[in-house]
Amino acid sequence: MVARIYCPGKTATQSGLARADVWLLEFTPASAPVTEPLMGWIGSSDTRAQVKLKFASCDEAVAYAKKHGLAYRVENVRHVTRRTQLYSDNFRPGRQGQWTH
Repeated sequence: MVARIYCPGKTATQSGLARADVWLLEFTPASAPVTEPLMGWIGSSDTRAQVKLKFASCDEAVAYAKKHGLAYRVENVRHVTRRTQLYSDNFRPGRQGQWTH
């Protein structure tokens, strides 16, 4: 079982920088999910797939994996940065474009 270490990107609803530097260590699933015949729920016998450990840096996550003898891989997730636009920019005097309403 291989542990995956990565820094997740921001979600679509996240505008701030809170928790933007958190690194996660999670395990890849060892077995395929199974559909339970009575209720149709999906489950697995692999409980490690539910574990997500948070670290402040990539080095801490790698040190944890080495200390516990875990095989790991580090993935770099690209962070998309946007220009911050304020609501008051819609009403500034030198605004480019037409105000439609």
